[in-house]
Amino acid sequence: MAWKTIDDMDFTGKRALVRVDINVPVAEGRVTDTTRIARIIPTVDDIRANGGKVILMAHFGRPKGQVVPDMSLEHIAPTVADVLGLPVTWVNGDYADAVANMDDDEVLLLENLRFNPGEEKNDAGFAKRLASLGDIYVNDAFSAAHRAHASTEAIAHLLPSCAGRLMAEELGALEKALGTPERPVVAVVGGAKVSTKLELLGNLVTKVDHLVIGGGMANTFLAAQGFNVGKSLCEHDLADTARAILTKAQTAGCEIILPRDIVVARAFKAGADSEILPANACPDDAMILDAGPDTVAYIGSVLDTAKTLVWNGPLGAFEIPPFNAATNAAAAKAAALTKAGKLISVAGGGDTVSALHEAGVAEDFSYISTAGGAFLEWMEGKTLPGVAALG
Repeated sequence: MAWKTIDDMDFTGKRALVRVDINVPVAEGRVTDTTRIARIIPTVDDIRANGGKVILMAHFGRPKGQVVPDMSLEHIAPTVADVLGLPVTWVNGDYADAVANMDDDEVLLLENLRFNPGEEKNDAGFAKRLASLGDIYVNDAFSAAHRAHASTEAIAHLLPSCAGRLMAEELGALEKALGTPERPVVAVVGGAKVSTKLELLGNLVTKVDHLVIGGGMANTFLAAQGFNVGKSLCEHDLADTARAILTKAQTAGCEIILPRDIVVARAFKAGADSEILPANACPDDAMILDAGPDTVAYIGSVLDTAKTLVWNGPLGAFEIPPFNAATNAAAAKAAALTKAGKLISVAGGGDTVSALHEAGVAEDFSYISTAGGAFLEWMEGKTLPGVAALG
């Protein structure tokens, strides 16, 4: 779909209401990771460079429509000012007065949107109140785009609207990965349970040429094919669902890649004794905790022929060595191909980001999304309200 960007708007003398994601980790009153704040810098700088004033709107935590002092953005405002290198004024109460009197070089940060019950209800009245504060609406929070909230959906219908730099970058990367990708396309999907990614798997088999299934969910697919998985994490009640996905993939011409060999152990702990076995040879008293080297080698050969990669979830219990070996090796292969200009690689989801950072290759992927739920829903083929409202 088409959406406007900052370049399509005239900000001269205008007030820009910018929805951002600065839901950052805080410990003992201090922001411990400023990455999300740093990522809004291009949008803020470009609006100001084009003559606009910036009013930031954001949420923090899950106060559920109540005022929770510990979740006030007042605690974060000084860090936002430090990262942006600009005077940032936290505003609580009379928003209209603060906006009317803001200085040209001043950035306003409105109080936590979710303190108002109208935010998560997508309330038209609350959206109208917000819209009255600005002239242009800019959504730079892709991570919240899967929520139809007042500040992500309703407000976009009340003002001239566009995507911020971060939002546009994210949408562009995802469009390259699944919208109009270069083929062949490979998807890697890992994680603990098939049940959490049924819609994702069902959508991907119709969109990609090869689908690698790893992690605990691979055990469910192995069991569905009659393989013994011992004491492994496995959703045996989803065997019929797994077989249906395999059939759907075959019909769609999508190759499903499951472990060809496995790494098993009797204990789920770092440094546990382990062994590599064929996928159909898991002992009754063992757990499958990673894919084996033959599997990794085959995934590598598939990646060698690919043009696009979408990655969500690890191939094994990556948090516990040595069961991070398959994830690390496959990620290193993808990173090397990306650096060589042979592969477009897009990854997202919480565990995915952690796994790629642990593997030391996150910087080498084409794009890494930190958007979690929004990234997954995009991969599932769902319409994201916050994106649709910009169209």
